[in-house]
Amino acid sequence: MPKSKRAKVVHLSKTEKKGKELTHRLFAAVRESADQYQYCFVFSVENMRNTYLKEVRSEFADSRLFFGKTKVMAKALGLTPEEEHLPNLSKLSKYLEGNVGLLFTSRDPESILSHFDSYIQTDFARAGTSSTREFIIPAGTVYSRGGELAEEDDVPLPHSLEITVRKWGMPTKLVKGRVVLEDPYTVCQEGDVLNSHQTALLKLFGVATAEFKVDIKAYWSAATHEVKENHAMEEE
Repeated sequence: MPKSKRAKVVHLSKTEKKGKELTHRLFAAVRESADQYQYCFVFSVENMRNTYLKEVRSEFADSRLFFGKTKVMAKALGLTPEEEHLPNLSKLSKYLEGNVGLLFTSRDPESILSHFDSYIQTDFARAGTSSTREFIIPAGTVYSRGGELAEEDDVPLPHSLEITVRKWGMPTKLVKGRVVLEDPYTVCQEGDVLNSHQTALLKLFGVATAEFKVDIKAYWSAATHEVKENHAMEEE
């Protein structure tokens, strides 16, 4: 007999219990990692994409990475010298705000900093983010890359997409089966906060402007119990 598809009652006490268990598990895992590895790095992420964060996790399979739940991570490190799990770990807690995480590793700091300085992945921008460049589609026949390539290296935009791009704000029309603009059309300018129509057009024309990047903010050494900031690299 098939199971009923009616919504089942989930008691709040059960969800709260599960949430507390996950919090305790994260707290314990952070402290366990602090005991196990030689360094603890605080990193921030620009233009978060789960796909690229998975790549980072894979690259550092010999290490331990935590992302999200910054209050729990900060509490595990210690918010004050009296609460800190290990000497000076509490100095990292002030960096745990926003899209940040912890990387516990025994790799030397120079290799970590060098890796992330060169690790940048480009992706399509999302609505609500700022445009990093200007994108203008030339007048005339609209091509699949919107003028990003020379016409001889490109192909005209399929006529079936004319209704779609017009819905997204482009003042196009069909002329002898081709999508045409009478005047150049500015999709976005540098610094614009992008809306959903702009991001849809950027993606359609293959213009990727968002950069997924990991920025190391500071790190702690188990050997010296020192905390150092990235860039200035001065002892806290």
